[in-house]
Amino acid sequence: MKFDAPSGANLFDKAKVVGKSTPRIDGPLKATGTAPYAYERHDVIANQVYGDVVGAGIAKGRISSMDVTQARAAPGVLAIITAPATKPVGKGIGNNAPLFGGRDVTHYHQAIACVVAETFEQARAAAGLIKTRYDVGKGGRFDFPRLAPSAPLAKGREGKPDKQTLGDFDAAFAAAPVTIDATYQTADESHSMMEPFATIAAWEGDKLTLWTANQMIQWAQDSMGKILGIDPKNVRVDSPYIGGGFGGKLFIRADAVLAALAAKEVGRPVKIALQRPLIANNSTHRPATIQRLRIGAGRDGKITAIAHENWSGNINGEDGENGTYQTPKLYAGANRLVANYTAALDLPEGNAMRAPGEAPGHMALEVAMDELAEQLGIDPIELRVRNEPDRVPGDPTKKFSDRNLVRCLREGAERFGWNRRNAKPAQVRDGHWLVGMGVSAGYRAAPITKSAARVRLDGEGHVVVETDMTDIGTGSYTILAQTAAETMGVPLDRVKVILGDSDLPASSGSGGQWGAASSTAGVYAACVSLRRKIGEKLGFDGDAATFADGRIRAGERTFALKDAGELSAEDQMEIGEFMKEYDVGTYASHFCEVGVHAYTGETRIRRMLAVCDGGRILNPLSARSQVIGGMVMGAGATLMEELVVDKRFGFFINHDLAGYEVPVHADIPHQDVVFLDTLDAVISPMKAKGVGELGICGVAGAIANAVYNATGVRVRHYPITLDKLIGQLPPIA
Repeated sequence: MKFDAPSGANLFDKAKVVGKSTPRIDGPLKATGTAPYAYERHDVIANQVYGDVVGAGIAKGRISSMDVTQARAAPGVLAIITAPATKPVGKGIGNNAPLFGGRDVTHYHQAIACVVAETFEQARAAAGLIKTRYDVGKGGRFDFPRLAPSAPLAKGREGKPDKQTLGDFDAAFAAAPVTIDATYQTADESHSMMEPFATIAAWEGDKLTLWTANQMIQWAQDSMGKILGIDPKNVRVDSPYIGGGFGGKLFIRADAVLAALAAKEVGRPVKIALQRPLIANNSTHRPATIQRLRIGAGRDGKITAIAHENWSGNINGEDGENGTYQTPKLYAGANRLVANYTAALDLPEGNAMRAPGEAPGHMALEVAMDELAEQLGIDPIELRVRNEPDRVPGDPTKKFSDRNLVRCLREGAERFGWNRRNAKPAQVRDGHWLVGMGVSAGYRAAPITKSAARVRLDGEGHVVVETDMTDIGTGSYTILAQTAAETMGVPLDRVKVILGDSDLPASSGSGGQWGAASSTAGVYAACVSLRRKIGEKLGFDGDAATFADGRIRAGERTFALKDAGELSAEDQMEIGEFMKEYDVGTYASHFCEVGVHAYTGETRIRRMLAVCDGGRILNPLSARSQVIGGMVMGAGATLMEELVVDKRFGFFINHDLAGYEVPVHADIPHQDVVFLDTLDAVISPMKAKGVGELGICGVAGAIANAVYNATGVRVRHYPITLDKLIGQLPPIA
């Protein structure tokens, strides 16, 4: 099916199942511990053994020798796979660093060996007996802030320098009566998902099966083919349940590669879970940024010039964290400049983490807007409203598909009690606590991509949906079941959804906030094809018939759905060229109230609100969970999360959940989420855009602005820890 024009009225506009708050159908399995995650697939194949990955103890250099004699003689050891004895494997989709093989070490905790043994304990103990010597490289590039000023322009589209201009920024900024010029820093961050990277690998002849944790099944299948130099068709990937990914599991990691190599070596299935320290240093993280914002405005608050320059770094000198993504979309201004620079670092690989680019980008842009509002003496919400564009600011040839940011801001202000905010900082106290409010706007692109599914009838009126779409805790099982139930006219309990297997039709996968919109569109396309097949079989027009309550009404005739017997249809939703005319995005307003202890500088969030414009909300219950999850991650990035770099030896020191702090329940009080009743006909027949990454876009700005309103201390270096506040807090009276 081709989606080649904006959607008109359809069955979802009178939905009985889609759009209703529905408990996740996989919830009971997860609550009872019976949902099988990758490392727990004990029953999929017999005779499994265990692998333990050894990470490099240097950040840059070569392995000069590796003595595995003691390890090989240890109890239970079946094999030891070493990097010096293995030809470097290929790179899969999205990999920025080598995964295994050869003597060269390019980052700390790079996989250099894998011990395979009968038990996990035996493998781990033997791994500790390997003795490795290194020739340590000189001149390691570990200090990003020092290297950033000399970083070259990153490569943008078609390999061109990543710098865009519109109008004459320099002249407009120089002429503006009110200006700000401020620099902000965000930290390296870890995904810290609960489920580690984990894989069970088994070979049958030249065919490989991976029971793994991966967000993108087709990417994983194609990547393993490239990495191992085999036909991707000989690789099966199975990931029905994933315990969090946040972008970290978009791409194949060392666990899958080493499990496959080890299983080939020992002739038995091998299971591997990456140790928690290797999740920070071996896999991937969100790179730190340095961002400079320059904004010029008239006395009326209208922006006349805006420039956003972003510096980040990565191991390959490319694919950095581009914090400028949202800036061409949010606020009007005729004269513009955005530029992105990437330094080459000898640190572990940086890669996608929830709302890559836009999450840290809002941490700078939305604080800059707050600073501009203060200079102008204009309410921060009013400033944003006055700069609401009617076309895409960075590309005026494009129009917005649907945009309700002003409504988000206005409704949020009313719900949050914004009119009670004291605009003068450090004026509101509650005992020993300084209290403040902050606001931020949020934007996240809403891409959609081709997605396929197969839908079949079992002969008893039940519907089975099959697609390689994944559920990373987002509720994919439920929204796909809702889509099929609505389209086929059956109750939700008559739909079964099977996900995460590369033997099934290729979906969009989960990532980039495209999963919900894309995968439901694919299931809808397959359902429409099935309705047509039913019509052909029973003698009516499937497009004109009404499917409801397990029955079909076609003119004067009525059928039971089970009258069609066993039938199957497979289709995909392809996106037409017309969408290039539009910017399809999601929008939010974020509000936060904080308390900062007047004596210690300790910051506590008191309440949070997000008002979201994401088109049709397919399942408000799980969508709310996605948004509050994003809000929690945003709170972590603002107040505590930071991978600390050892600039002598080039690794992240706090590579576990004892040293890398993430928010816990006690850190997050009341959260409220409101979804606007909007529809976006441009994106798909579902008119739904997704909210999975919107929830993190802007949260940090709202919290940071609230901290300033509470204390009068403007911190531009995240996270905002108490040491950055305590010396500047107002006098205690």
